[in-house]
Amino acid sequence: MSGASVAPQIGFDDFLRVDIRVGTVIEAEPYPEARKPAIKLRIDFGPQIGVKRSSAQITRHYAPEALVGKQVVAVVNFPPRQIGKFMSEVLTLGVPDESGEVVLLSPTVAVPDGGRMF
Repeated sequence: MSGASVAPQIGFDDFLRVDIRVGTVIEAEPYPEARKPAIKLRIDFGPQIGVKRSSAQITRHYAPEALVGKQVVAVVNFPPRQIGKFMSEVLTLGVPDESGEVVLLSPTVAVPDGGRMF
């Protein structure tokens, strides 16, 4: 993916339609039933949004127990998506490393859960 072409330009209003928030992982467990190795996450996005679930293919760089307490960035206004028997409610964001394995996006300083990226 690192060699992917640049997406077409969009207007700022289009960008604002994507609701990207920070949340803290409160639970993480392996998801061996997934087609590709994944981890099931429960992420707390604060009182306005609450706790949401996500399936993330991040097993190369992260162990479930190391994720608890970590702040992550996710899209919270996509429709839920069925991943096997698990309903993923948010899209946890990351970028590929040189091998194409996902590295999570997260703030470098702790911020309030539910904070919106802009």
